[in-house]
Amino acid sequence: MTQPPSPHPQPETVAAVDLGSNSFHMVIGRLDNRQLVIVDRLRDAVRLGGGLLPDKSLGDDTWERALDTLSKMGQRLRELPHHAVRAVGTNTMRQINDGGAFLKAAEHALGHPIEIIGGREEARLVYLGVAHSLAGGDETRLVVDIGGGSTELILGRGLEPSERESLFMGCVGMTRRFFADGAIGSDNMDRAVLAGRVELRPVRRMFESGRWQTAVGSSGTAKAIERVVVANGWSDEGITKVSLKKLRRALISAGNIDAVALEGLSDERRPVFAGGVAVMSAVFKSLDIGHMQVSDLALREGLLYELVGHIQHVDIRDSTVQAMMQRFAVAKDQASRVESTARALLKQVGSDWGLDDPEHTLMLNWASRLHELGLVVSHGSFHKHGAYILANADMPGFTRQQQAVLAALVRVHRRKYSVSELAGLPAPTVDRVQRLAILLRISALMHRGRGGSHKPPMKISVQDMEIRLQFPDQWLFEHPLTEAEIAREAEYLAAAGFTLQYA
Repeated sequence: MTQPPSPHPQPETVAAVDLGSNSFHMVIGRLDNRQLVIVDRLRDAVRLGGGLLPDKSLGDDTWERALDTLSKMGQRLRELPHHAVRAVGTNTMRQINDGGAFLKAAEHALGHPIEIIGGREEARLVYLGVAHSLAGGDETRLVVDIGGGSTELILGRGLEPSERESLFMGCVGMTRRFFADGAIGSDNMDRAVLAGRVELRPVRRMFESGRWQTAVGSSGTAKAIERVVVANGWSDEGITKVSLKKLRRALISAGNIDAVALEGLSDERRPVFAGGVAVMSAVFKSLDIGHMQVSDLALREGLLYELVGHIQHVDIRDSTVQAMMQRFAVAKDQASRVESTARALLKQVGSDWGLDDPEHTLMLNWASRLHELGLVVSHGSFHKHGAYILANADMPGFTRQQQAVLAALVRVHRRKYSVSELAGLPAPTVDRVQRLAILLRISALMHRGRGGSHKPPMKISVQDMEIRLQFPDQWLFEHPLTEAEIAREAEYLAAAGFTLQYA
């Protein structure tokens, strides 16, 4: 059950865009003899998290600032095809609740789709980026990525993470909570560090000293702190416990962020610096870190390396699906039969139904493999159990939108076909998911007997909402149970506005 190669030509240039809570980043790479070479970068301190209002919408100034930055990035990315660009939103984008209005406007400004990823998926991609900047070795690494709205902690060896957590604290959030007026004193610094340690407490033992040999920091906060402590002679390289303590004292001595005069601190980083120092101090104290080296690579580079992997037909999502099949004891033979039939049907109707994007093929393949996932919970309504698992599980490589699509396909693959089950999906995807779901339903129906050939015995043709199945002469007469199933399926689809004819 391997995925088919992409029909897209391999691009020479690839790009990743990271819509973080503090800054938006774009990095562009070139494939040179199958190796990735970074050729351009763009960063803008949008401060998306600082513009999040109590009702979880964005303030007008932040909205305009974000779209202006994305428009600039879009100009640079305009000539690249969608499959050569990957753009993701992180903590603040996960929180925005405006009916998808900002996401739609952001995608229009950028000119490419934007995915919203969960915290643990963000952690995995951060580790992938950082790991490519480090020398090879067997030691276990602790990677700490302090962003604007969240902090990711990862343990791993080589290119493989083993433990991942995302905590709801970052330099923007901590600054708004404890240093909103710019004042810095020992009292609010201590309270900020304590709040960070409280946030870390549930995961402290997982990441504490003794479980790793090397600590690595990534992203803006870590790089800004390293620049300051090195420029002021408090550290020769990286961040040390002593240098971090001296930095806190210097901030407290200044009394206000506007009065801080530290070599190496940029005006752009200054507004959220105190909050970032507090989070880093909490991490050092909770995990007993003595020294942390700092990586130049982070989430956006992780996106690029994974994008290159997809182009070269190495997709972690395929491994994730295989792992879930094993974990939930999915019957591989049955999944393979359903997948083969679904693929054959899609090949016949892909162009007529607008399902010719390679991602449509992948989603149908994966849904076919996982459609019986819920049987491990209960045979009754197993499609509902499977959908719940897929919507809520930690699935490395999958975005939240992709998990929602998989969950929807599994949810509606049997019994009554209710379009209302797809209501939570983004509007542009609903029609395509509906059609994929019908192909999955027919494929699962044809293998209810859990045996027989992988090759479908029928041909399929479609025209808008009309579907026609054509079987070999006498085949339906020889398979009365299947004919009865198809007749009932026609009734299910009719309730959703589709016409299914068969002969």
